[in-house]
Parts: sequence; C-alpha cells; structure tokens
Amino acid sequence: MTTFQIMAAILVSALCTFTLRALPFLVFRGTRKMPEWMENLGAALPSAIMAVLIIYCLKDAGTDWTGIGIPKLLAVAIVVITYKIRHSTLLSILAGTSGYMILLRIL
Repeated sequence: MTTFQIMAAILVSALCTFTLRALPFLVFRGTRKMPEWMENLGAALPSAIMAVLIIYCLKDAGTDWTGIGIPKLLAVAIVVITYKIRHSTLLSILAGTSGYMILLRIL
C-alpha cells in the first residue's frame, strides 16, 4: 500500500468511528427521549460487559493454578469488589489489571 492509501484508510476509519459515536447524540438531542428498552439496555450492559471480560480472563486459569490461576482469581475478586463499591467499569478494570500484574510478580 502507498502512503496515500494508508492515510485514506485511516481517514475513512476515523470518520466512520466519529459518525457512529456522534449519531446517538444527534438523534436524541433536545427534548426527545430514548426509548425505554434502550435505557434498560444502557443500565444492564456495563454489568454484562464486566461478566464477559471476567469469563474471558478465566478461560485458561484451570490449566496452571499456581502460575496464573490463583493470581487471576484474586484479580477477579479485586474487579468485583471495586465494581461493587465504586460502580466504575474503568476503575475496576484498572484495579484488576494492576492487581493481576502485581500478583504475578509476587506469587
């Protein structure tokens, strides 16, 4: 690929991403409200995303309990506790990842 083609691909990707992220704000601006099902989805998705991330994290924990299994389980506990206390997905992910990296070095 040439430099022009790479830059064009990046520009098209950026425009698509920006448009898809800005679209909900354009559609539901002013006094127009979101449908109830969409509000319910917005309330349920953060917990569902956390559950998927935790399950994905634990997919190979049973193969090596002493090397990665115990640190992963403890990191999951950190994520769950942090999320229950602060209800912040980003903070929970950061705390769990940091805890996991520290636990890998300690254990």
